Amino acid sequence: MLTFYKYHGAGNDFVMIDNRHKIFNKNNIELVKKICHRHFGVGADGVLLLENSHDYDFEMIYINSDGSYGSMCGNGGRCIVQFANSLGMVRDLQHINFCAAGEIYQAQMIDGRVRLKMQDVSEITERNGLPFLYSGNTPHQVVMVADLDMFPVLEQGKKIRYADTDPQGVNVNFVEEREGIFHVRTYERGVENETLACGTGATSVAIYCASKNLLKNNFCSIKMPGGTLKISFEKNSNGTYQNIWLEGPTTFVYTGEIRDTEVVGCR
Repeated sequence: MLTFYKYHGAGNDFVMIDNRHKIFNKNNIELVKKICHRHFGVGADGVLLLENSHDYDFEMIYINSDGSYGSMCGNGGRCIVQFANSLGMVRDLQHINFCAAGEIYQAQMIDGRVRLKMQDVSEITERNGLPFLYSGNTPHQVVMVADLDMFPVLEQGKKIRYADTDPQGVNVNFVEEREGIFHVRTYERGVENETLACGTGATSVAIYCASKNLLKNNFCSIKMPGGTLKISFEKNSNGTYQNIWLEGPTTFVYTGEIRDTEVVGCR
């Protein structure tokens, strides 16, 4: 029997598992797929395993809904901070440190909201004729569109994702500015669908917009289908974007139990 916890960050939802005692086989791809399936499982964009770390508050392992390992997930990182705090693993709410995919991340909990410090962005290039950058070691492309609500995100996102020169593909963010607020819909690799929010995607859009002088200051509100994410940053003299902070809501939904890959109950 396996206990799980369901969380979401602005609609980007995850199954959390306390794996400090190595009870979950992270190589069981079929189990991950079943857990994440929205009809035959719990339903989620991915599974997050919380494990012990010798040097930091905890370690996060992120597995996409298709069973592939993710490099970093901004909303997942924020949710797992709240989860770790509920388990008593956070020593200082203002100075939270955890590792994920070989990188160290800082976070803060302020008035129930989680802020996550993202990695610096030093370069914005072009790939496949579109702006390209990395956020949290995750590749993103940005596409400015009109009438975002009616835009075929799934169709166009899949086309761009598989046309990418990297065999692992790329995440695709479709953006429309309305009265100073950037509205974004994201197609995520690994989920292979549109998600209600994407933390690294929101960060990528904010930094790209800053590079094009579309922002009035070093702050950006990103409105996604599942909620609003806020990004603040600094730009240093050599053009690197640093002190990038991603902030938004995190919500505990419910906990339940899985036995033999079947969901047997929740509360």
